[in-house]
Amino acid sequence: MTNAPNIILVGPMGAGKTTIGRLLSQSLEREFYDSDRVIEENAGADIPWIFEKEGEDGFRKRETQALQGMLEEHAQTPIVLATGGGIVMREENRQILGEQPLVVYLYASVAQQLQRTAKSNHRPLLQTGNPRETLQRLFDTRDPLYRQVASVIVETDSRHPKNVAKKVLDAINKHLLEKS
Repeated sequence: MTNAPNIILVGPMGAGKTTIGRLLSQSLEREFYDSDRVIEENAGADIPWIFEKEGEDGFRKRETQALQGMLEEHAQTPIVLATGGGIVMREENRQILGEQPLVVYLYASVAQQLQRTAKSNHRPLLQTGNPRETLQRLFDTRDPLYRQVASVIVETDSRHPKNVAKKVLDAINKHLLEKS
């Protein structure tokens, strides 16, 4: 497994991409990156500020630059990369992801997402009157797109992060065996 390609995690907010990504990177002894943190570091500003000043489109452009940059920079030394929930909204990002050998969709139900994001004020798209409705709308739009780019799908609902990470590793191993 150490010679596996970059592992890119996609899925909705609250699916556990950052938590699972960190666990995977420890297990595989690889560097872990969160594309949202990379965007914030590159911009020198947090995501809510970027959304406020540049809108969602400006943020999505930054997301594409971060994704391309991370994959180019780590073409020789594979990493684990957690992406933002909306990365699949741009066709260009779906193309980039579709070219990657290992994209893992961490599936989480809307109920699970609502529970996991309830206390967060760092999610601009949820700063609305009805977070459940927003999450459902996002899920309906994005779920088919996550499935389109995914090589592996792992459900995260009601599971301990370490169990999910093990399930992801097992799914990756199975996927890589099938591809060889």
